[in-house]
Amino acid sequence: MQTIQVHTKSRPGAVFCGQGAAEQAELLRDKTLFVLTDSNVYRLYKEYIAEKFAGAAVCVVPAGERHKNRTTLFKILDAMLDAKLNRNAWLVAFGGGVIGDMGGLAASLYMRGVHVVQVPTTLLAQVDSSVGGKTAIDYRGVKNVIGAFYQPEYVICDPVFLRTLPKRELKCGLGEIIKTGALDAQIYEKLCNGQRQFFDFSFLEEITADCVRFKAHVVEEDECERNGLRKCLNMGHTTGHALELFYGRRSHGEYVLIGMDFESYIAEEEGICPHGYAKELRALISAVAGKIPHFDGIGEAAKAALYDKKNEKRGEISMIVPEAKGKFAELKLPAQKYIDLLEQINGGRV
Repeated sequence: MQTIQVHTKSRPGAVFCGQGAAEQAELLRDKTLFVLTDSNVYRLYKEYIAEKFAGAAVCVVPAGERHKNRTTLFKILDAMLDAKLNRNAWLVAFGGGVIGDMGGLAASLYMRGVHVVQVPTTLLAQVDSSVGGKTAIDYRGVKNVIGAFYQPEYVICDPVFLRTLPKRELKCGLGEIIKTGALDAQIYEKLCNGQRQFFDFSFLEEITADCVRFKAHVVEEDECERNGLRKCLNMGHTTGHALELFYGRRSHGEYVLIGMDFESYIAEEEGICPHGYAKELRALISAVAGKIPHFDGIGEAAKAALYDKKNEKRGEISMIVPEAKGKFAELKLPAQKYIDLLEQINGGRV
């Protein structure tokens, strides 16, 4: 197990990565605990929660992104109030990214802030959403539009939780891992050399720690996404989010990979990314995502990107695109040009 410190100005924290990390739940012994989880995770870990978080109030909410909304958020806050929690309470977000996002937001709101611990049970949440303090709910069809930065004091990333995941959920996490590889040359090389190990738990344990360490550095430098560095973590997300909201069906991580694929072509077209590297990156993407499909009506789907939080000007789309190994660039395009490019790239996939 590795301990990775996250030295943020608002609230320093520690991420425990690797086999045995789950034992760090002992740090919460004798504290007032409130465990938030979803129906799927609770079915698998009901006895585990009862043992590791003995005496905790437990709130179980419906599973899935469609429940990441204000109704569920207020159900959580109601349960916290019913449990008579005070400001010394600790909210344990035990589940995937949806639970982590809502749990963190609820913790930031209740009595203007209680302690929060993230226990991510999916690969995606372990390598990305549990670290860095971004919390949110979706609202009126816009993903993560209501939220706050609220840092966890502990994050417990144990590969033991990954063993209950279907292969598709592992692919979802690999989407964010490949994104991180596109931002860090050492991780990129490790991924290129380890494609046959993508679903090996020892490899995933090692690469998860690498990704967490990279993200911790970025968050320390730009905790609240003020100086631009943290924007790099949104590579693939501008197009990925737009397609995810419009079409659904696939997982977030799969859409991140699809978004990266489209945006690598855009980066080539705009002269930012050389063809050789873009082609190599797309081969890595396809090793997980398979063949990128054709999307009917992609021009309409692309309009959802107008609501992306990275945009600074009305009618302009901002995205983070690959530039070279370990390097990225921010590209801003007029909305119509962005839509035209997506339709052009998509047209070649009929």
